[in-house]
Amino acid sequence: MNVGERHYRTIWLSDDKRSVEIIDQRWLPHEFRIERIETVAGIATAIRDMWVRGAPLIGVTAAYGVAIQMQDDPSDEALDAVWETLHKTRPTAINLRWALDEMRRFLKPLAPAERAEAAYRRAAEIADEDVGLNRAIGENGLAIIKEIAARKQPGETVNILTHCNAGWLATVDYGTATAPIYLATEAGIPVHVYVDETRPRNQGAQLTAWEMAGHGVPHTLIVDNAGGHLMQHGDIDMVIVGTDRTTANGDVCNKIGTYLKALAAADNDVPFYVALPSPTIDWTVADGLKEIPIEERSGDEVSLVWGKTADGKVAQVRVSPDTTPAANPAFDVTPARLVTGLITERGVAKASREGLKAMFPERG
Repeated sequence: MNVGERHYRTIWLSDDKRSVEIIDQRWLPHEFRIERIETVAGIATAIRDMWVRGAPLIGVTAAYGVAIQMQDDPSDEALDAVWETLHKTRPTAINLRWALDEMRRFLKPLAPAERAEAAYRRAAEIADEDVGLNRAIGENGLAIIKEIAARKQPGETVNILTHCNAGWLATVDYGTATAPIYLATEAGIPVHVYVDETRPRNQGAQLTAWEMAGHGVPHTLIVDNAGGHLMQHGDIDMVIVGTDRTTANGDVCNKIGTYLKALAAADNDVPFYVALPSPTIDWTVADGLKEIPIEERSGDEVSLVWGKTADGKVAQVRVSPDTTPAANPAFDVTPARLVTGLITERGVAKASREGLKAMFPERG
């Protein structure tokens, strides 16, 4: 997508053809910063501390981390060690494990002397593949938006609710949940996006809203608890969110608060869609509630917030008493029964084992 007049991906190979550069998302929307990462330790920090975030982008970043390790040490021991180091950084997002498994599968048969060049090539391919997957998700989701628009009066707006950030900042480009929105805007379909703030890290307020503004998409920021109210009053035509891991049965693990939106949508007959590339499907897991590890992040993310002060400085402030402890489960699981459909690169699948097998028969 574009920032100003320039097109950016969220991660790219530096001019030295060894290190990578990323958009450091910690500073958005107030500052746009590019960070160069030259070491595996730097890659691990960027993933763990959310300089990059979003399941697809985490996976691509990890792939480049493996490539950096192969440049330094292409041995089998180093390949296994970098897998372990990076896998520990974010346990919930399945794309991380998928990318690490893919890099190890691809590199293990090669002679150590061949691994560095091959690793950078495969990491770049994974990045390009992500862009293609997201574009296809956008086309398939666009068909749904067109159907909703066709039922409205000519020129009437399609109102869409999002949660967290499943935009191009969470991927290499286009985004998952936002890809249909961007394509609808480019097609001239009037859409309006209600953006959940998404506490505690405010990825909706800070990232999705920034994306919408930059792309010229009409949008309104709302507090997380306003979504149900809007649905009750007929102000939402569809909900579309992303996912960090989807089970083989269609359960969806996404940013905390997604489950509550799905419940409100079901109670008000609002379609609830989840956009995801196929690497986000964990075919080894059936029951999302029992089997998906939920990342428990620092309570400081709940007790402290970042923002811009009246004098233009970006600062962190406390919003709770100093002595009050905070719990911070980062994700929740939405059961498949609450999901209207899974928007994949191949089409819209029913959120069930049968639906996913029909869409991806090679995995059956």
